[in-house]
Amino acid sequence: MGAMRAIQMLMAALLLGACSAGPNHVPERVVEPRAFDGSAPRGPALLRQAMEAGHRAARAQAGLPPLAWDPALARDAQAYADTLATTRRFEHSPQPRGVPEQGENLWTGTRGAYRYAEMVGHWVAEKRDYVPGILPAVSRTGRFEDVGHYTQIMWRATQRFGCAEASSAKDDYIVCRYVPAGNYVGQRAF
Repeated sequence: MGAMRAIQMLMAALLLGACSAGPNHVPERVVEPRAFDGSAPRGPALLRQAMEAGHRAARAQAGLPPLAWDPALARDAQAYADTLATTRRFEHSPQPRGVPEQGENLWTGTRGAYRYAEMVGHWVAEKRDYVPGILPAVSRTGRFEDVGHYTQIMWRATQRFGCAEASSAKDDYIVCRYVPAGNYVGQRAF
């Protein structure tokens, strides 16, 4: 492996976690306002529907093709969502993830308090801080973590994704996996 390729792979590993800044980065837990009172409807079919709609709408705004739902990626996401709920830890999975490597978006919030559309909406809302450019310099705030979910959703080369949910007694955990993975240092998202 050439030195340049080794550097590119190391830089990619630093951002492959979508919203992570590195392999040991713990994603920031963001408390978002709720749009409604009561318990949100749940289930795999509703999750898939909301995630597909949210991803499709965001990508359509930029003229990007929709992502295809991949049941194998959803199974991988489910395995890790179950781990998060069991351990009650909120952190990215170890890298590399799968073959080919998978990108990852994570979300957590109070159990039953958020609708799936709100969850994906929190990721898409990062668009407000996104500025076109070369990663990692694509955030108005100067922090890539503030736009990393959005750039993974919008990554031009990504074609497939799958998402899953698991819950602890207190929190819901959402994991989405993406292939090809996005968020490579030195590249444009779209």
